[in-house]
Amino acid sequence: MMVDVKLETILSKVQKPGRYIGNEWNCCLKEHDQVSLRMVLAFPDLYEVGMSNQGVKILYDSVNKDQDLLMERVFAPAVDMEEQLRLAGYPLFALESGKPLRAFDLIGFSLQYELSYTNVINMLDLAGIPLYSDQRSRDYPLIIGGGPCCFNPEPLAPFFDLFLLGESEEALPRLLKAVITHNQRGLAKQNILIELSNLKGVYVPSFYSPEYYSGSFSGLQKLEKQAPGSVEKNYVADLDSAPYPTAPLVPYIQTAHDRAVIEIFRGCSRGCRFCQAGYIFKPVRRRSAAKIAETARDLIASTGYDELSLSSLSSSDYPAIDELIKKVDEALIGKGVRCSLPSLRLDSYSVNLAENLHQGRRSSLTFAPEAATERLRKVIGKRISEAQIYRTLNDAVTAGWNGFKLYFMIGLPTEEERDVEAIAELCRELRRHFKRQGRPGIRFSVSVANFVPKAHSPFQWESQLRMPALISRQQLLIERFKKMPWVEFSWHDVETSFLEAVFARGDRRLAPLLEKAWQLGCRFDGWSENFSYSRWQQAFKELSIDPENYANHKFSYDDPLPWEHLNCGVEKELLICEHRLAFNGQFEKDVRNN
Repeated sequence: MMVDVKLETILSKVQKPGRYIGNEWNCCLKEHDQVSLRMVLAFPDLYEVGMSNQGVKILYDSVNKDQDLLMERVFAPAVDMEEQLRLAGYPLFALESGKPLRAFDLIGFSLQYELSYTNVINMLDLAGIPLYSDQRSRDYPLIIGGGPCCFNPEPLAPFFDLFLLGESEEALPRLLKAVITHNQRGLAKQNILIELSNLKGVYVPSFYSPEYYSGSFSGLQKLEKQAPGSVEKNYVADLDSAPYPTAPLVPYIQTAHDRAVIEIFRGCSRGCRFCQAGYIFKPVRRRSAAKIAETARDLIASTGYDELSLSSLSSSDYPAIDELIKKVDEALIGKGVRCSLPSLRLDSYSVNLAENLHQGRRSSLTFAPEAATERLRKVIGKRISEAQIYRTLNDAVTAGWNGFKLYFMIGLPTEEERDVEAIAELCRELRRHFKRQGRPGIRFSVSVANFVPKAHSPFQWESQLRMPALISRQQLLIERFKKMPWVEFSWHDVETSFLEAVFARGDRRLAPLLEKAWQLGCRFDGWSENFSYSRWQQAFKELSIDPENYANHKFSYDDPLPWEHLNCGVEKELLICEHRLAFNGQFEKDVRNN
């Protein structure tokens, strides 16, 4: 990107100007007047976070491979950059060309987590684009959304022209080609949206009107006869033939995940009932070992990374994973590259994998029991026994590890105080177990998240535990772990988890709330240094919205849900069955007491 004098002055006044100048290794530069359609991919968080998202790199590659299409990028400017842009009256711009976002035909927001929503509004405003779709004429870019949050985008719906549901590396180029065709026909914006709504996975929220009865959501009325009654997600059937970047962007500044990444398979067969990703990314699809090894060789040659992550929701579930690692090692022999598996299951097989991968380096291993009692693990669908936990950690210690990161969740359905106490008790008993074996130096890092009910998961009907109860359970663990100096304990903020639940289960009545919170200064709500719950409380109060009606409401199976018109590919009956199975097991005796 060529930096003009005004922008150069702005960049001289901010931290990390490297976030805003582009020109990274493998960057794609195209002339705007040489293509038929120009799109900017907007990630509503800092550059360091967005450039660690593999989906950004996949879409960037899949669109720019077409000579008639152009995709550039923009990330949420940090607070200091926003201040300088507003002081200078300088519009938000794309990294590759430096052109203002208004100069593009489409702006596509990657919606990965609910606490980025105020950043979406802020980026539109910084670009000089009206916030609401019904305020934007044909002269403005189409605003589209994609990513996991699109499985319930209703709180954001009035700001967007359309959403693309599901996996987009094949669907997005098709949509962009359709836009070119409709533009060439000279169609008005409304007619373009009608035509696009006939494409698989395209949801045009203005074609549906939410209805309410006695203050509760009661369903959607379809306003446009050509719009589908249910929007079916896109998914990639064959990962081997799907677009995947072998020469991805390599940032010049450090990012959250600074390594090469290959997605080895998509989806998860584990079926944890709290996990939205396990359901919206069904079915399970795998890349072949040969394709992975070939991609690994090309990736390292084009990036120079010395670490390669074999990524998925549960990487050790890849069939014949040992053989896959051997193939990748053979492809990278002599390159000085080490492989890593970011998601291991709690079994001894994972320990063997980690031992082979670490090649003598022993730091810590990460596992996610999620719950510390066998009863609660059965409820949430986590199929591991306490004996398995002991056996796995014992094998890991024997193999040379002396530190473990353990992830748990509190506020889960059917959870009781003893389930929470069991988290600390499990760590204490594991420590005693290893001391008896003559290994007193074992340390634990324990992280506790708060349960957030998510759309299209078996627990979508459940309420979030109320904040005072969550705080009480966190405090219980804080007190327990104070007596265990060999445990490093961390926990998620209750207020941000509450907001996440509000928007994960929200409807369109929350759109004015998002605008009000943004006006009050809410930005980067997922970052503790920027988060202000008092501003959110003020917004709720000014608009007379009770957030507990969203986060703490328990639905029945017959209740209309704001997201039911969006089809994730899993039948409602299956989710109901899993939900019932969870509660059928809630009173089973804890096997430790047998």
